[in-house]
Amino acid sequence: MNSADITADDLIALVQGYNPRTNEPLIRAAFDYGARMHEGQFRHSGEPYFTHPVAVAAILTEQQLDDATIITALLHDTIEDTKASYAEVQSLFGGEVAELVDGVTKLTNLQLNSTETKQAENFRKLFMAMSKDLRVILVKLADRLHNMRTIKSMRPDKQIKKARETMDIYAPLAGRMGMQWMREELEDLAFRVLNPEARASIIRRFITLRDTGDVIQRITGDMRVELEKADIEAEVFGRAKKPYSIWRKMEEKEQSFSRLSDIYGFRVITASEEDCYRTLGAIHRRWRAVPGRFKDYISQPKTNGYRSIHTTVSGRDGKRVEVQIRTRQMHDVAETGVAAHWSYRDGVRSRNPFAVDPAKWISQLTEQFDAETDHEDFLEAVKLEMYADQVFCFTPKGDVVKLPRGATPIDFAYAIHTRIGNACVGAKVDGMRVPLWTRIKNGQSIEITTAQGQTPQVTWLDIATTGKAKSAIRRSLREVDRERFIKLGRELARSAFAQVGKKATDKVLHTVAKNMRLNGPDEVLARLGSSELTGREVVECVYPDLAPQKGEQIDVRRAVVGLEPGQSFDRAPCCTPLPGERIVGITFRGKGVTVHAIDCDRLSEYEDQPERWLDLRWHDGSHPAVYTCALDITIGNGAGVLGRVCTLIGEASANISDLEFVERKPDFYRLVVYVDLRDVSHLHSLMSTLEAESEVADVSRHRNMSMGKTVEKTT
Repeated sequence: MNSADITADDLIALVQGYNPRTNEPLIRAAFDYGARMHEGQFRHSGEPYFTHPVAVAAILTEQQLDDATIITALLHDTIEDTKASYAEVQSLFGGEVAELVDGVTKLTNLQLNSTETKQAENFRKLFMAMSKDLRVILVKLADRLHNMRTIKSMRPDKQIKKARETMDIYAPLAGRMGMQWMREELEDLAFRVLNPEARASIIRRFITLRDTGDVIQRITGDMRVELEKADIEAEVFGRAKKPYSIWRKMEEKEQSFSRLSDIYGFRVITASEEDCYRTLGAIHRRWRAVPGRFKDYISQPKTNGYRSIHTTVSGRDGKRVEVQIRTRQMHDVAETGVAAHWSYRDGVRSRNPFAVDPAKWISQLTEQFDAETDHEDFLEAVKLEMYADQVFCFTPKGDVVKLPRGATPIDFAYAIHTRIGNACVGAKVDGMRVPLWTRIKNGQSIEITTAQGQTPQVTWLDIATTGKAKSAIRRSLREVDRERFIKLGRELARSAFAQVGKKATDKVLHTVAKNMRLNGPDEVLARLGSSELTGREVVECVYPDLAPQKGEQIDVRRAVVGLEPGQSFDRAPCCTPLPGERIVGITFRGKGVTVHAIDCDRLSEYEDQPERWLDLRWHDGSHPAVYTCALDITIGNGAGVLGRVCTLIGEASANISDLEFVERKPDFYRLVVYVDLRDVSHLHSLMSTLEAESEVADVSRHRNMSMGKTVEKTT
């Protein structure tokens, strides 16, 4: 139903559908009051403004929420945008509704898309507002969802601003609250604005797949047959994953659409918890389970109350499909998350045993951030925790530790105690020694080795994934490594000023400190060395007209920061790191430094030689397109196809430096193309362009860990 067509009777009918005992007169009075207050106001689309609060209320009825939340939705813009006052709303609809409306108003006034420092402050305020009554956020999320659904009527610049804010803040918040359907829709609506070409490309691929037959219907039917054989009563649903979810997997795995396996998801809703495990057995008997993709959130539920069994199996044609198995009550919590606490079913407040106490949930979420004083660290910690999916591992004593997906032994060590994390020198997973950058999997037992005198290393910041670990590492580095930061900062300052033909003298640094209101040159250098300041900012403080502006290219000889004066470097041929990727240096006597990507497999060869490792990073700014990277491309064997591919690469401002044919078949060619690129963003952009070409069957980054192509040496 269109929001413009929803009347008071329609809205009341929606509420009565799940709560026959609703206070009909009060909802009708709120509807009439809101319509009267917003009379004469219009949206960008030209519709009467009050259609928006009505649509927000209708969205909340889908979550079967209480009367106070529905009324708040109808009135959520009255105090902010009309002559209505807090006192008047309180007298007409009660103190509970007035507090909720006031909370939504204050949230609306938070400019969450401003500078990062401001954004971090606003997150603190946001959590404070949530801690008073989480329903404030439920209304705000529904408000944002309707605004995103109707975003086309806004100016293009406003659309991008709102979409970015939605992607960074509201979508992950909805996910963290357990409202996965809302997270997915918010992400997809924002994705449509931020990257319409990529979204359209994925949808085109879906249409192509659909032409080959209805995979979902076939697999759903097969699952129902297996469940009937096992005498299990259950509902089975299947769907293709959202375009943004698929795009994120393509980015994370650096794979093309055709190589992604789990683009379909299936859900089985059973009558009991016992049937969940029986269903799992039936599915695993029929299809081969994919190792490492099983998660039991029933025995180890998420903090937002989410319970379900996740498994991935190889379906028809070898395609992987993800299956979620849960009971109806678990499903209700999975759909509404923390909001299940206020949900109604059959006219009474739902007494779902799996629903979490909102006050406890928000307390758990916020307590880990209380120690953060630095705004950027706080903001990063919040975003990391809100995006996190969880894995469960064990201490040697058998205690369960929850960590986000992708966590490493360093995260585990800091989860146990900051002291353990700071003194960590090694780890064992299931009794075997592993590098500290190893990704922990579900069910593994972790043992941490510590040593007296050990202190955190800068490279740990690239290895750690949890906000708690990163915050503790930075805190320790600030305390222990101040001298090292000053030394690194001095080199960065020398390099930054040399680029504009000046010298970083003590007098210049004193001037920088004075202008930035810092405690002397050492403070400037320490902040520069710890990346709290950039070289451009320091130069700009003294020589604003000479500071390199965005868009100016970085000298290739100074592309890497952290080398000693006169020290040369080359890019490792095994991983060919690009500017923008995290890097580490390995020193070679008489040959300078070889720069590797942080995830390069070859680094394990130097694990026992820490004295040869250097903490490096790429210089901030624009780099020239001289960094060679190999692409593994499979194309159709047709007239002009290779020419079109080469044209696309040229149009993307990338130069082809070499080309090798790997396979020649009657219907396709597979080749490795060596292209000169600016940075990793240039790589991803080029790969997206090639993937959209109909004759390109597959494109991926080519890395040769055994030989590799010789890459230029830079001095």
